[in-house]
Amino acid sequence: MCGIVGVVSTQPVNQLIYDALLLLQHRGQDAAGIVTQLGHKFFMHKAKGMVRDVFRTRNMRALPGSCGLGQVRYPTAGNANSEEEAQPFYVNAPFGVVLAHNGNLTNARQLRQELVQTDHRHINTESDSEVLLNVLAHELGRASQGGSLQLEAIFAAVAAVHRRVRGSYAVVALIAGHGMLVFRDPFGIRPLCIGRGPDGTVIAASESVALEGTGHRFERDVAPGEAIFVTLDGQIHARQCAEAPRHHPCIFEFVYLARPDSVIDGISVYQARLNMGETLATRVVSTVPPGEIDAVIPIPESSRPAAMEVARLIGRPYREGFVKNRYVGRTFIMPGQAVRKKSVRQKLNVIASEFAGRNVLLVDDSIVRGTTSREIVQMAREAGARKVYLASAAPPVRYPNVYGIDMPTQEELVAHGRTVEEVRQLIGCDALIYQDVEAMKRAVAALNPRLDGFEASCFDGVYVTGDVTPESVAAMNAPRCLASGADDEDGSGTRLALPNAQEA
Repeated sequence: MCGIVGVVSTQPVNQLIYDALLLLQHRGQDAAGIVTQLGHKFFMHKAKGMVRDVFRTRNMRALPGSCGLGQVRYPTAGNANSEEEAQPFYVNAPFGVVLAHNGNLTNARQLRQELVQTDHRHINTESDSEVLLNVLAHELGRASQGGSLQLEAIFAAVAAVHRRVRGSYAVVALIAGHGMLVFRDPFGIRPLCIGRGPDGTVIAASESVALEGTGHRFERDVAPGEAIFVTLDGQIHARQCAEAPRHHPCIFEFVYLARPDSVIDGISVYQARLNMGETLATRVVSTVPPGEIDAVIPIPESSRPAAMEVARLIGRPYREGFVKNRYVGRTFIMPGQAVRKKSVRQKLNVIASEFAGRNVLLVDDSIVRGTTSREIVQMAREAGARKVYLASAAPPVRYPNVYGIDMPTQEELVAHGRTVEEVRQLIGCDALIYQDVEAMKRAVAALNPRLDGFEASCFDGVYVTGDVTPESVAAMNAPRCLASGADDEDGSGTRLALPNAQEA
């Protein structure tokens, strides 16, 4: 999960890209980068850290030009500790290309070998985004046949990328002296949209909030497999470049990843979460009689819409029982389990009066490892709750995600290989209620019946690209575990764990 933005304008774009990245900061806090173009020259600054920390006045002054790209990084492949793997990436041939990417390539290892042995291109990092950039650059060179770059060659190059690359990818790229290229994988797994400003500025970004929040009008989502080329004077050219595109957006965007004020692939994220609350309420009633629940309490932040809908439908009071400290680092960035556990108490504090002597239903967006959930249940008990019920707006997370969400390995998923009762015992709650997979899909699909389905592999084990096997998952996890194991205080060997208390 990363956030990307690309802009073509007639005015300086450094501040606009900065503002858009702030609106996408929830999609990645590991690193940030901006590249701008003035004439045929690129200017770049990138570093580890949040947007506000990476860019100072002197950095912004060194980013001239009226078109550019930006990215906030949440690392899912490569080395999280390497500043060299911050995006955007640049290659000088052919033409000069810079690229920012959101997603994860499932055949990156094979592509890396092809690039070195067959295409004779040099890869300098472990990032699959650099692999994708070099595949695109190679195909641009081949399509242009050593001559000038024409529109047909650009679209032919993207078509070749689709044939070679597997996995998820939403891309914004600049080709020096020509314009901005935007494209999305043939399944539309990761989000990407495009819009315009009143002055004719063209902007593409991961979420609609980055357009609207910077004063631009959302026009449409980039279609799965589609490529859009924006010339330096703002002309837009679009072409479907995939042979058999299908629309399967990642359902975890609606569960947790995206901001609630975004609209992705025609679906309001906020309404999707309300709908998930409606189906969850049915599950709650079948497990715990509403009369035994004194209050419904969300675990901040992204579970609030679902919790409000559960409370409304079961006829019980909705209460805020946790206060979030917004100035503590997010749980899932912490390097080890022991640090993550400590961070829960630093990040969340209970309002004891909402728990004392009550039976409470806590509502979370999802349960991944279960460690955060266990700590929160214990906090509720320490605050005086008689009984603590826990409901998850998402189904059990039983399988690894390989399309850009850096979840723990399968063995670390609390629901993997366990019954709901076994998970309940581990977490320590009095009742555990999970969302139903098919009910969740129906609830979100009702908001856009034109979709072909969802990428929901972490819940149902179905990988839409058709090239993922247990062996390939193990191979993808291996370098990640090696890179992070030394830093994990609990020896878990997994660099990141998704939080259960996140500000969307």
